[in-house]
Amino acid sequence: MSHVTDLLHSIPSDPLTGAISVPIYQTSTYVQEAPGVNKGFDYSRTNNPTRAALEKLVAGLEHGESAAAFSSGLAAIDSVVKLLKSGDEVLAVDDIYGGAFRLYTHIYEKFGVKVNYVDTSRIENVVEAITPATKLVWLETPTNPTLKVSDIAAIAGVAKANDALFCVDNTFASPVLQNPLLLGADIVVHSATKYLAGHSDLIAGVVVCKTKELGDRIRFIQNATGAILGPFDSWLVIRGLETLHLRVKQHCKNALEVAQFLEGHPGVKKVFYPGLPSHFNHEVAKKQSSGFGGVVSFVLSEETIEAAKTFVTSTKYFKLAESLGGVKSLLCHPAEMTHKSIPAEIRRASGVSDGLIRLSVGLEEVQDLINDLELALQKVELKEKVAVNA
Repeated sequence: MSHVTDLLHSIPSDPLTGAISVPIYQTSTYVQEAPGVNKGFDYSRTNNPTRAALEKLVAGLEHGESAAAFSSGLAAIDSVVKLLKSGDEVLAVDDIYGGAFRLYTHIYEKFGVKVNYVDTSRIENVVEAITPATKLVWLETPTNPTLKVSDIAAIAGVAKANDALFCVDNTFASPVLQNPLLLGADIVVHSATKYLAGHSDLIAGVVVCKTKELGDRIRFIQNATGAILGPFDSWLVIRGLETLHLRVKQHCKNALEVAQFLEGHPGVKKVFYPGLPSHFNHEVAKKQSSGFGGVVSFVLSEETIEAAKTFVTSTKYFKLAESLGGVKSLLCHPAEMTHKSIPAEIRRASGVSDGLIRLSVGLEEVQDLINDLELALQKVELKEKVAVNA
């Protein structure tokens, strides 16, 4: 049986009515037969049938034993960090999502959790940076927004040898393209807002664990802290999962063509996309993923905030917005948007320059998208010429 068939037929029909769509159990509480005697549900913070259906589906997609759905991707990340205690250290990828950096720096550092940021795309950096105090290795691959790729299996070996938990944020790849738990990770995190849901209409996060023991700890945190995903949004993510494989396939196809166009354009200094042979870890990406995703980042030849602003405000089909992974194409300027919370010197050192643009390539006809980018690049070039002549 193919993965697509297995996914579609893992989505249960309603045993009570035969409804082909999972019911939305929009309820806070459940009638009990006697104190403590119920049908498996007592309060929707603890468990909800719609959310439970989603959690089972995502656990299956990632080949995990357990999953927990949260009210946002950051709430999912937060639940993993709550596995730590004061004095523990985290070894994290340097090109980290801005929200995760803010969480570590402004929330957990004051509780005594130290974070060391390293370029994990080179395994020797991980080996050198890990210490006996490292209790969690935090990886995004590909990263946001410079699309760095790290060798999951190799890092898993280093983490295991040092008795550290290993968590991979798999948001950019999705379980269609990459399964970190099969490569040695202990935990996988998703911003389900992105590809899992896929329609830019909700905020959600999921944590998937390799073992029941870890899963029970995350589910305890989920219930104890209460950042749960509601039943309607759970249903929306389930609906999104039904077309996940088709969407990701087209995202990848369009993104590769966009990346190839940009790489050959004189107005572009550098393109970041794991599917290009010029990508630093292209061979690693080929080894551990079945595709290269729908996000493309690039640096303008005129590497300034002003040029970037001109570009991102000159497109028609690429809409200027936070987030990614929806059916419509989006673009953003990380230095001024998604990564603004990261100090400029740290941001630039990790590769997020002032002229970097991130594209979330959608499902439109790809030639329309390429034409849109071409016109925006022309506007940047024209503005540069006017400035020089002035």
